[in-house]
Amino acid sequence: MASLKDISERCGVSIATVSKAINNKKDVSDETKEQVMKAARELGYRLSARTLNASGTGSIGVLFVDESNSGLMHDYFAGVLDSFKRTAEDRGYDITFVNCSTKQPNRMTYLETCRRHGFDGLVLASIDFGSSEVLELIRSDIPLVTIDHVFDNRISVMSDNVGGMNELMEYIISKGHRKIAYIHGTPSTVTSGRLAGFFRTAERYGIAIPDDYIMEVPYRSVDDTYMATESLLGLRNPPTCILFSDDFGAMGGLNAIRARGLSIPEDISVAGFDGMRSLQYLDPRLATIIQDSETIGNVAATKLIGLIESPRTTFVEQVIVPGKLSKGHTIRDISAHKR
Repeated sequence: MASLKDISERCGVSIATVSKAINNKKDVSDETKEQVMKAARELGYRLSARTLNASGTGSIGVLFVDESNSGLMHDYFAGVLDSFKRTAEDRGYDITFVNCSTKQPNRMTYLETCRRHGFDGLVLASIDFGSSEVLELIRSDIPLVTIDHVFDNRISVMSDNVGGMNELMEYIISKGHRKIAYIHGTPSTVTSGRLAGFFRTAERYGIAIPDDYIMEVPYRSVDDTYMATESLLGLRNPPTCILFSDDFGAMGGLNAIRARGLSIPEDISVAGFDGMRSLQYLDPRLATIIQDSETIGNVAATKLIGLIESPRTTFVEQVIVPGKLSKGHTIRDISAHKR
């Protein structure tokens, strides 16, 4: 199927101009609009019912709050939202980030903001899904898709946290480890899935996990992960392998291990979760689950546009996107001489 880029090349105008022309924006001349629409039809570009009926705003809102304050530097969500943006724009939609600050006086609610902007749809990612304002959105008639959180009456797109953790655990167990600790993130749908995968796999292999092997820290908290790792290393019967909540926070754990003069994986094995690209260049390379942020963003945009353009044929579902195990070099094989 033709894309906005194909049309822009045919017409000799920018992709942004093509998008505005297709969405009948006022700052594009009638001549350009006619040229773009002609090229779109000739190239077989799918003109949505929204475009042909000149209804809707051609705008999608993004509600994104990163509690770790890393914003779009957050590797996983940056990848997801970039993919979402490219897919939506290629279908002729503009993307607008909604101001999610709750500290401004007399601010509008999320729903009021979305009504004011006239968004055709919304995507919700890394936000307080239990807040009253978010629940108000969920109860509204605005088409929306959530990322990494499930509501019964809304489409959700998620990384396979259960399957990913299962695959990671099976690899670690295959290397002879049975004393496995897990520093997990704070309560969320993502955390619940990963914990379920962790405990189910351990149980399947007859591995008992002591209570003091399980610790909770905020996601992406280097300092808290450092302290939690210190506690695990100080146990009378320490683990042979430590799983971290995410690759970024894992840096705190790696620092704690090295501060004790220990080597990875000779003295202790470690693994993360996320597939943070920069950590794949560490020596030794971190074992982790690489989440498919490209597919997650693409699917979320495609499903949301389906809700906007074809609400009667788009059904509510939970889409699970598999990740990929990166074995790295931080899991020592101790199967021949268990400690």
